[in-house]
Amino acid sequence: MSDLPSYLPGFAAAFGILVVAASSPGPAVAMLLGIAMGQGRGPALVAALGIACGSVVLNLGTLIGVGVLLSQAAWAMTALRWLGAAYLAYLAWGAWRKALAPPRIKAAELAPRSTARLFLAGFLLQVTNPKAVVFWLAIASVGATAGGGTGIIALFVLGAFLISFACHGAWALLLSAGPIRRGYGRARGWIEAGLGTFFLFAAYGLATSEINETP
Repeated sequence: MSDLPSYLPGFAAAFGILVVAASSPGPAVAMLLGIAMGQGRGPALVAALGIACGSVVLNLGTLIGVGVLLSQAAWAMTALRWLGAAYLAYLAWGAWRKALAPPRIKAAELAPRSTARLFLAGFLLQVTNPKAVVFWLAIASVGATAGGGTGIIALFVLGAFLISFACHGAWALLLSAGPIRRGYGRARGWIEAGLGTFFLFAAYGLATSEINETP
């Protein structure tokens, strides 16, 4: 782990994208809203934990996939980097579109579930979402762990898990409070505009960056 400092810039870039994306409203937020309103904060936090664990599976899968690409063709990482930049640009466009006409967040209609089923619901929502897979490919294309050993990869995965759980857990807590939920609704346009700007800069940075492939 003595080479950790050289990976910190890549970690910061990848985690920055993850924080913004995990904080953005989507299917997971709709699920958490339904659970928070119907069963309370505790069950919503359990579902948030399931979502975070699903993110770990996708994170590991994309990291392994990127490693295979690098071992097969040197140009594959460049292609993946451009794919990631294109997807981030797509997210920026979507966020700006929502900023101009913010859609209303509707709670998912869910019947009361046990703790195990709540966890499984969050987990399955994440691992079966095609957009989540593409998003994690975009994160992997940053190359934050390129050339790193098991310790570097484990630290990255742990950090990603904590960020995912913290962001979705925050939604679980906030969405169970009516005043906060209404305040978010009023500020939705400005928030989406900020997200769009961030994703646009992230896309530009990824497209113009060089992946660290030093062993």
